[in-house]
Amino acid sequence: MDSAAADRFEAGRARLSSLAYRLLGSAADAEDVVQDAYLRWHAADRERIGVPEAWLAKVVTNLCLDRLRSAPVRRERAAGTWMPEPLLDGDPMLGPADTFEQRESVSLAVLTLMERLSPVERAVYVLREVFSYRHSEISAMLDISESASQQHVHRARRRVAAARRGGGEVAPASARKVLEEFLAAASSGRTDRLVALLTDDATVISDGAGLTGKLWRYESPERVAALMRTAFKPTPAKRRLAGGSPTIHIGQVNGWPAVLAVLEDRIVGAVAFEISDGKVAALHGFAAAERLTRLSGMWQRHESDAPVIDRW
Repeated sequence: MDSAAADRFEAGRARLSSLAYRLLGSAADAEDVVQDAYLRWHAADRERIGVPEAWLAKVVTNLCLDRLRSAPVRRERAAGTWMPEPLLDGDPMLGPADTFEQRESVSLAVLTLMERLSPVERAVYVLREVFSYRHSEISAMLDISESASQQHVHRARRRVAAARRGGGEVAPASARKVLEEFLAAASSGRTDRLVALLTDDATVISDGAGLTGKLWRYESPERVAALMRTAFKPTPAKRRLAGGSPTIHIGQVNGWPAVLAVLEDRIVGAVAFEISDGKVAALHGFAAAERLTRLSGMWQRHESDAPVIDRW
């Protein structure tokens, strides 16, 4: 491949990666797909490709669909062990963020919701809502009719809208205030203070640090509060599991405010908060090392604020 062709691919790599991440919910899988697309670009008769960007988007989309339809992926996701891989705000893989729809599409809530869409619905929604492809272009990419493309995006929009929490986007300063109050309540050991900060339908989902092979799911403010009070209380066993006493920071993960546990410049735990009308509506907890690799890498290149807790 000549340098001009290689440069053209690299110029679009971030966009292709953000497309693959939205479709797969995994940064590691997205990187693999984009590398496969590079190999196909390398082998293609590029003189016959009229619009390289559209050709590459089609290749990446269909590679993602193949992956989503594969038996191992279907088994893993059906078993209820799958969670989106969290990304630190500022990560180029999060891609375009100019519109509400673009920002919402990488929220942990929408990435999780995407699991309930068919692979084609997922692809049409992302291509149309996030990357603004016309239905005529999407139909060519996915080998479906334009009317089918319109129907798929209509169904996907309806599902996303039905799952949307009230209150809209939250200003960073307001979100930080909620998290600081939440941390103070959790460290107090008083469940009633935590319950007051939760919505009536609050939920929590956690990977359980990968210890059980299953996700932990809890509902109701009382159960969520009891779990969070226990989770945020430091113990010698938790410090051994983390490898020491981390500092606690407040950051942004997939557009949501998050509490990050950092040890020796490496993130060892993250809890992302969905906030609705000034209260915590959902929490997503991550502690399994394989889900934190890219998050830690970006943290090391990110200028962080001072910790809210110096030693946990």
